[in-house]
Amino acid sequence: MTDARPAAEASVAGETWFQAPELTRVLELLNRDGGETRIAGGAVRNSLMGLPVHDVDLATTLLPADVTARAEEEGIKAVPTGIEHGTVTLVANGAVFEVTTLRRDVETDGRRAVVAFSDDWQEDANRRDLSINGLYADRHGRVIDLVDGLKDIESGTVRFIGDASQRIAEDYLRILRFFRFFALYGRFRPDADGLRACARGKDGLKTLSAERVWSEMKKLLAAPDPGRALLWMRQVGVLTDILPETEKWGIDTVPALVEAGRALGWKPDAMLRLAAIVPPDAERLQALAGRLRLSKSEAAFLQDYAAAPAIGESLAGTALDRILYRHGRQGVVTRLRIALANAWVDLEAPPAAREKMMALQALLKRAEAFEKPQFPLNGADLIATGMSAGPKLGETLSALEQIWVEKNFHPTKADLLERLKTL
Repeated sequence: MTDARPAAEASVAGETWFQAPELTRVLELLNRDGGETRIAGGAVRNSLMGLPVHDVDLATTLLPADVTARAEEEGIKAVPTGIEHGTVTLVANGAVFEVTTLRRDVETDGRRAVVAFSDDWQEDANRRDLSINGLYADRHGRVIDLVDGLKDIESGTVRFIGDASQRIAEDYLRILRFFRFFALYGRFRPDADGLRACARGKDGLKTLSAERVWSEMKKLLAAPDPGRALLWMRQVGVLTDILPETEKWGIDTVPALVEAGRALGWKPDAMLRLAAIVPPDAERLQALAGRLRLSKSEAAFLQDYAAAPAIGESLAGTALDRILYRHGRQGVVTRLRIALANAWVDLEAPPAAREKMMALQALLKRAEAFEKPQFPLNGADLIATGMSAGPKLGETLSALEQIWVEKNFHPTKADLLERLKTL
């Protein structure tokens, strides 16, 4: 068994999450009687970067059956969530920990791996994807670095462990993970070896399920600032392979969305950013949604965006209300946010540009607060006047609704029935 080289200067022992009694209990349970269990991956990385820790994953020399047996003896719930890959989920007093036995790859095909269990920490670290994800912390909180991840955290370098092309060939989704982690944690520019390996291996993305590709891409778009990552993805041809719709449309709006969003308090929105980098063409967006297996709500978001008209800053508020009534709020708000982001300027901008920005901001505020009014007539009302059911009744009702909308929803039911006499 290869032992670790402790990095004495790095520790997570003082972190609140590390001191949680549930974690202490699980670590004590899995580190006794010859077992060795360490915290692995994201919790260690985020702590060292001063970022929030949401999930705590554990790596262990114990076999899954041993993990389960020990947990059940202590009254801790054990769920075999990924037993074929050595993962057991423990639930201790509501706290959830994924515990995975050390592994080595026996066979990989770029999509999935056949693994064998191991007790070799170096071997387990070497099979992970990126150096910043390959760190461990022992039960005392001391950080153990077998892949030079500490220096990469310090420099903001996102780098594959070992040979980049080999890591990618083991799972082509790592190409997208490379860019996503660069968006989240990288500084300056991506690792050159990693970029070259992504360019060489990008055809392998076609072998992956659409669901895996979109899931990873959506996480990337939801990063606080995915702009630089998208730029490098375009440079090496990865973005065009996944989203060919962006090729002649551009990604320049994303940095503007990030800047405007920070100033206006918008949460990072993957679908808004996707809409900003694809053309508002209903047919092409329908094809995109099918190709990437978007959910029904995600596909509807893109169709609403395509159906909504472009909106200029000179549009009157009442005219905006009519557009909102006909097209719905979601697509119009998307259009307005993109327009506002593109118009976003600093405090020293020319007055005309500032006025445009302020006008769009007012329209957006109105759109976000819009509640669709209820048309006061229905078919039964017209039948009560003596009209017969049929196509003519539907046409008349639509004509009255059009009048009501054009009059800014003011005519009452009585007004509309009076108008019926003139139709």
